[in-house]
Amino acid sequence: MGGLLAGYVALTAVVVGGVATVVARSPLVLTVLTAVGAAYLVWLGIATLARPSAPTAGAEASAGSWLRRAVKGAGISGLNPKALLLFLALLPQFIAQGATWPVAAQIALLGLVHTANCAAVYTGVGTAARAVLRTRPAAARAVIRCSGAAMVAIGALLPVERLLSWGSVRLSVG
Repeated sequence: MGGLLAGYVALTAVVVGGVATVVARSPLVLTVLTAVGAAYLVWLGIATLARPSAPTAGAEASAGSWLRRAVKGAGISGLNPKALLLFLALLPQFIAQGATWPVAAQIALLGLVHTANCAAVYTGVGTAARAVLRTRPAAARAVIRCSGAAMVAIGALLPVERLLSWGSVRLSVG
């Protein structure tokens, strides 16, 4: 969960820095970002299907794997083009023009509030899922398989969706 939240903090920094505006204005850059994120998602899905791990009652994660899971989580949320677009579309709507706070500070605060909300939701879902799935290994394996298949499917569909939307941009411009 720490990795996922770190990815959202990184996206907040990108939006605050103005890089997101450049990405949003360039369909090619957004397409490349989508392709990289989709490839990573397909890779994660295939790895999940090939080597599924299921929680067992009383088992704790090994200490050495925390960093690997955190980096993986940061990659998932940090390379998610939909999260970047969410930040681009949603955060500016809540900016108070003419406020005493600069726009960048307002966006940073809104991004951090989003990250805090994600932390609360992810903690609740993760705690409940751990309690249920550790006592039901068959259900845990099914959830892991479905998650892997969903990652592959979403990763395969993201480039298609991006190309279709890029094509509609080109059609509407031309």
